[in-house]
Amino acid sequence: MLKGFRDFIMKGNVVDLAVAVVIGAAFGAVVTALVDNILMPLIAALVGKPSFDDVLRFTLNGSEIAFGSFLTALVNFLLIAAAVYFALVFPMQKLNEKLAARRGLTEEEAAEEPDPQLALLEQIRDELKNLR
Repeated sequence: MLKGFRDFIMKGNVVDLAVAVVIGAAFGAVVTALVDNILMPLIAALVGKPSFDDVLRFTLNGSEIAFGSFLTALVNFLLIAAAVYFALVFPMQKLNEKLAARRGLTEEEAAEEPDPQLALLEQIRDELKNLR
């Protein structure tokens, strides 16, 4: 049982996943700091409040409806999504385009370029079929 656990832990996928979780948590803290300390204060400077929590707050039959809290969460989500897009996704797309251009591939050819691991697996499959 312990040998099986050790083999499981030593697999590359588990280690890669652990590293991804740690880096994701650290990046999440960076994005949260960006939104909380830079973007939301800029919105507060424009709107006059750091959040919309007190906007459209009313009581209906003893239940408090806080539409402003939802609005704040929505704005935070949009700011976080924009930060992730402009900090990670967009630069990675540009980097991939530059790498494809350096290799002399057009954008369509780069998208169609097969994964080398898949090509190798297909070759192995074909060789196994030929052995029969």
